[in-house]
Amino acid sequence: MTDDVWNELAVLREFGFTHLDLGGAGSGVRGGGVAHSEAPSPLTPNPAPPLNEFDDLRTRALSCTQCRLSKTRTNVVFGVGDPNADLMFIGEAPGRDEDIQGEPFVGRAGQLLTDIIKAMKLTRDRVYIANVIKCRPPENRNPEPDELDSCRPYIRRQVELIQPKVIVTLGRFALQSLLEKAYGITSVRGQWLDYNGVKVMPTYHPAYLLRNPAAKKEVWADMKKVMAELGI
Repeated sequence: MTDDVWNELAVLREFGFTHLDLGGAGSGVRGGGVAHSEAPSPLTPNPAPPLNEFDDLRTRALSCTQCRLSKTRTNVVFGVGDPNADLMFIGEAPGRDEDIQGEPFVGRAGQLLTDIIKAMKLTRDRVYIANVIKCRPPENRNPEPDELDSCRPYIRRQVELIQPKVIVTLGRFALQSLLEKAYGITSVRGQWLDYNGVKVMPTYHPAYLLRNPAAKKEVWADMKKVMAELGI
């Protein structure tokens, strides 16, 4: 096997898949995973958002003082990736590593998200990753309702400018804040929802998977639906 195949199998093994069925066309990895081709999956790029608008939004976010989190942050964590992406991942809020580096999902949970993206035959620079909260809550506490309200215009404008075909929300706060509905993540995980005409796939946050590895199979099932929707 090539190094790429071994790497993909290693990632899928982390998601709980242990057997590769080579019995015929369309066969895949048992436990809900599938075997994909080695080449990166082609995605049709969206029209690029006007750079001045995207840069202006970033500039405003970097200097934002709309809530108390601006007083304790080290860096604003605006987002990272391709502003023309078909696929957008939206998480909750920056943690310690993200606050230090100014980039979302760079800690242990971020590495797991990177592994998930790789298993989808994509890379971080071909998707867009952001949070509904741009500044770290002290001690990684849950965001307060007024903090979510203050930050919501930024994530909504990011979605408007990027125009993704699919949004994956990671965890309860990301889902509830973006859609402004009191969804329970366990009750809607894996079901298609809608945000202003964009398909939304709610799934568990990678930090939850670190605490509950058995749930990786459910997340991978969700990602297979996303891949099918995007033609990956």
